[in-house]
Amino acid sequence: MEIKSKSIIKTFFKIGLTLIALYVVFSKVHLSHVFQAISQANLFYLFFAFIFFNLSKIISSIRLNIYFKFIDVHLDNLYALKLYYVGMFYNLFLPSGIGGDGYKIYLLHKIHNHVKLKTLVSVTFQDRISGLIPLLFFAGILFFFSDFYNRIFWLDVLIVLATIFLLPLFYLYSFLFFKKYMPVFYKTLSLGFLVQFLQIVSVFFIICAVNQTEYYITLLTIFLISSVVAVLPISVGGVGIREVTFLYGLNFLNLNETSGIAIAVIFFLITALSSFSGIFMKV
Repeated sequence: MEIKSKSIIKTFFKIGLTLIALYVVFSKVHLSHVFQAISQANLFYLFFAFIFFNLSKIISSIRLNIYFKFIDVHLDNLYALKLYYVGMFYNLFLPSGIGGDGYKIYLLHKIHNHVKLKTLVSVTFQDRISGLIPLLFFAGILFFFSDFYNRIFWLDVLIVLATIFLLPLFYLYSFLFFKKYMPVFYKTLSLGFLVQFLQIVSVFFIICAVNQTEYYITLLTIFLISSVVAVLPISVGGVGIREVTFLYGLNFLNLNETSGIAIAVIFFLITALSSFSGIFMKV
């Protein structure tokens, strides 16, 4: 009963924070202007944005399956892909205390009960981290080519140091705390970089679709930062959090916030459309 109550509270907290974030965004940016930017978006570019986004998810499922096979949970790649999309559906459309990762762990432990629950949790967590590190690295690299660079000295220095030491520190962290997964360290990390690169390409096509290529590196930088923030389990599928990040990031640079919000909304719509397919996949 106590666990269920905590799950309900967590769900309402996520929904509440999402609504507050959206209220903040659309109290500062006209909703009609955002809809207009979306309605005028180039469908040709949006098609490729959708394709590259889903390619990134296919690679993500392969990366996770490498971890599963390493702990003696043998899934064929098609089943692993279906499981991944079902997890996406849970994450986005069912903002409960279970979540997509929780559902995958529950299902796999039920079928492969020879593997300890703790092992499934740890390998899923390590998979998440191996996706987050490339995200942070790309954000650090793009930062130096964006309009954010050379504005706040201490921030520039911090980003330089973080980008330089990020990968060595991740290696050390993995070696100390997840040493048993080191045989697949380089393979999964490489796939993590490929996943984030494909997502960057996807967002670049969205930027092209709304005709904002003039400062595309800055928009990509904000997107990566918003993706890092969206990883935190504090909103429903990152909704509101991405939009707030675009709003204040572009406002700081005195750039057009409307197009940035449109990019965030389109990315969510692509994510939602892709994730919804998970309801039709039997696992």
